[in-house]
Amino acid sequence: MRMTKATARLIERERVCRVATAGGRGMPHLVPVCQALAGGKIYFASGNDSRKAHLKGVMVQGRARLIPREAQLDASDSVVVEVTPTRVFTWGLK
Repeated sequence: MRMTKATARLIERERVCRVATAGGRGMPHLVPVCQALAGGKIYFASGNDSRKAHLKGVMVQGRARLIPREAQLDASDSVVVEVTPTRVFTWGLK
């Protein structure tokens, strides 16, 4: 799925996005991450041990995969995740 130009600009402009996961018992966990957008995919990094409403925004659902260590963005990154969007929801964008 391709993002619209307005959606891509919003993701590129914002410094932080939120990533939500659910544990084995279904408990949600929402964390802020700094993202990068390249080639229609969203990238963010996180440590190995890491687990308001706006007038405009974007929510991306997609397939995630771990990037091999040798391909990571920075030597200090423990984990880099590549997200290939499958659905993109926006609000407040023209």
